[in-house]
Amino acid sequence: MMELAAVAGRIRARYSLETRYSLVAAAAALAGEQSSGTFRAIPGETPTLLARFGARVDAIRNLGEGEGTALPGSRPPPGQPDAKPRRGEIDVSWSLENTGTDLPTVWATVLGNSFELHHFSALKLIDVAFPAEFQQAYPGPAFGVTGTRALTGVAGRPIIGTIVKPSVGLSPVETGELAETLIGAGLDFIKDDELMGDPPHSPFADRFEAVMRAVDRQADRTGRKPMYAANITGEMDAMLRRLDLIAERGGTCAMVVLAAVGLPGVTAVRRHASVALHGHRAGWGLYSRSPDLGISYVAYQKFWRLAGVDHLHVNGLRNKFCEPDESVLLSARTCLTPLVAAPGRPDLAMPVFSSAQTAVQAADTYAALGSTDLIYCCGGGIMAHPDGIEAGVISLQEAWDAARAGIPAADYARDHPALAHALESFA
Repeated sequence: MMELAAVAGRIRARYSLETRYSLVAAAAALAGEQSSGTFRAIPGETPTLLARFGARVDAIRNLGEGEGTALPGSRPPPGQPDAKPRRGEIDVSWSLENTGTDLPTVWATVLGNSFELHHFSALKLIDVAFPAEFQQAYPGPAFGVTGTRALTGVAGRPIIGTIVKPSVGLSPVETGELAETLIGAGLDFIKDDELMGDPPHSPFADRFEAVMRAVDRQADRTGRKPMYAANITGEMDAMLRRLDLIAERGGTCAMVVLAAVGLPGVTAVRRHASVALHGHRAGWGLYSRSPDLGISYVAYQKFWRLAGVDHLHVNGLRNKFCEPDESVLLSARTCLTPLVAAPGRPDLAMPVFSSAQTAVQAADTYAALGSTDLIYCCGGGIMAHPDGIEAGVISLQEAWDAARAGIPAADYARDHPALAHALESFA
């Protein structure tokens, strides 16, 4: 699929669809619903108004007959009960006069009531293109790939990290002790789980201080400061207080659950924050799991990058979830693709690989992505290593060393026991 090109002064969106109407009629229904909002002529909806503010159908591609109606509730055209479903792609655009440079309004425009129209038995947003005006209106990533490498002191290889587990139940003291062990084993990055916010058993301020003490001790020992992505997700005033605490205490990263905080929340956090912003996509399956409904990651990640997210989760190869490897790699590549050329702006987001990742997937990840610009987060791949946590970290470093050198992991493992035992345990 060719990327949807940006056009000055217009928002563009590409959809895949299934309908028993003609593709022309279905596209017109979507365009009308998502601009003037009408389905029959009414007073005030003049040709002049429609020419200026109506959505425009720019392209229609017929992909042939569908096999059936994918989603319930669709209807055939009046008088055509036996009309067969057909598949297609359409490109639709809106004047910037409709939305201004307002991301929530664009979201409502391209992901609005059209998904409920009876014309469609499948509808998925597969790409969106923003004109250059949005680059001036929104902050974008403050750190991105280059800034994250500078903050962690890691160059030429992936940033190796993990997630605090158990995700719920540890006290601040216990979390700090676990962080001490993990960071002491040589990790570059540690993060809260998306389920850990500011609960009574582990107040944010207490937990953050306990982990930062471990971070500081590691920095004193090695001269390099690991990054801790503390989950600040919550009500807006609480998030801003937590951001201030992170900055005052010398932290370098804050994590937000994107769907829980929303576009206005993420934008406000970015504008307030002086640290890297780690975006967790919890709930992503709601949008993506069906091929017939929702939004593709290609489109999804563009909203959050404009809003200012520096790191974006993309799942991982041979993961524990339902996402195929091809989708994971497309997600990672699109994070590493510029939105709009803007000199001096770190517009790329660091993809975060996670979900049952170990030393076993490192070579395939590098070969397929062709880059080490990623955060490689492993839980069991570190903590379940048969020789302990430090060996788990070493096994990941060795796996990536082998991958970058073009040496098969099994060959490299002959004189690297941590990697050898990881390959035996996690294969």
